[in-house]
Amino acid sequence: MRKTRIKSKQRKRFNRLFSTLVVFCIVLTTLFILKDKLFYPDTVIAGQISEENSNNLNTEEENFNNEADKQEEVKNYPVSIDKAEDILIVVNKDIHVDSDYKPDDLVIPDVKFSFDGEHEKKYMRQEAAKALEELFKNAYEEGKYIFALSGYRSYNTQKYIFNNFADRMGEEEANKLSARPGQSEHQTGLAMDITSQQVGFGLEEEFGNTNEGKWVKDNAHKFGFIIRYPKDKTHITGYLYEPWHLRYVGKDVAQKIYNEQITLEEYFGIE
Repeated sequence: MRKTRIKSKQRKRFNRLFSTLVVFCIVLTTLFILKDKLFYPDTVIAGQISEENSNNLNTEEENFNNEADKQEEVKNYPVSIDKAEDILIVVNKDIHVDSDYKPDDLVIPDVKFSFDGEHEKKYMRQEAAKALEELFKNAYEEGKYIFALSGYRSYNTQKYIFNNFADRMGEEEANKLSARPGQSEHQTGLAMDITSQQVGFGLEEEFGNTNEGKWVKDNAHKFGFIIRYPKDKTHITGYLYEPWHLRYVGKDVAQKIYNEQITLEEYFGIE
């Protein structure tokens, strides 16, 4: 009788264990069947991207590639000679001119300089030089006596200037005040630094507060020039305020930049 009860209990335990195993197998089978839907809803079907999501991904990829192309076009080249010849060329810390580039139409504008003698920094490209002559002529007619100080600079000259700054204050601080070689607008022959007697014929921020500096700010665009590095735009241009730095871009573009109070980078949508 006792043995019979023991066998009965063993049989019940076996049945419960068997039932548990059966249920476990059923659950595993169900999970295996439904795994795609549980873990990849509406995105992957039988290992493939659905057509709807594929279109979305293709659009995102196309947008990304287009944006990358724009960045590549803007930032990742030394400017070719052909592009450097364009008066609207942008030269900054991301876009540079080649070390051997030199404009082939450099002339000395017929304006007053703050120094005597022959020097490469007297030169500008012919179109810009002619416009500078008109600007100076009108300034003098209105009693604003400005002087040209520094125009064209070769790559090697800019290298020498930048290295001098870097030796004194370190490269990071130097690059807020001076361009690295190949990154200077002066190499294009389209820029001219100007000065006046009121600031000791130097390049001083105070020039912007002088009668001459104020006149230049309000009138340079009429002759095709812009203040290339305006106040409160360092985060865009990469350089501190330079009220003395004139850049020739032509009258139409200069007028638009002046009216909208933007930089050359903003004009072209370069961030």
